[in-house]
Amino acid sequence: MNVEISERASEKIAEILLSANTRDSFLRVGVEEGGCSGLSYTLVLDEQHTEEDMVFNKDKFSIVVHTKSIPFIDGLEIDYEESGMIGGFTMNNPNAKVSCGCGASFRMANYRGEVKKCD
Repeated sequence: MNVEISERASEKIAEILLSANTRDSFLRVGVEEGGCSGLSYTLVLDEQHTEEDMVFNKDKFSIVVHTKSIPFIDGLEIDYEESGMIGGFTMNNPNAKVSCGCGASFRMANYRGEVKKCD
């Protein structure tokens, strides 16, 4: 299992974790049902591990992935882009066969997920 994080994204994640002001926070990366393509990425700060989590230590922080998400995001590349006054994380997923226009949801060749309207 591999998740690549660009230097820009790493800096932003470290900044977010530092501003959370909790000692044991980490970035939880995962996938859930929904979005216009059927599966949506999740990036959240968390402090709780489960037995079904895999932990990946990066230079300044840790990433945690639930084992159920691994087949969907193995090889995922996370970047951070800024444009004008807005910025956000971008995902480049080699497993995705279809991605929505905003890049927040995707579909795989062997699993479509449950399509739900994006907010």
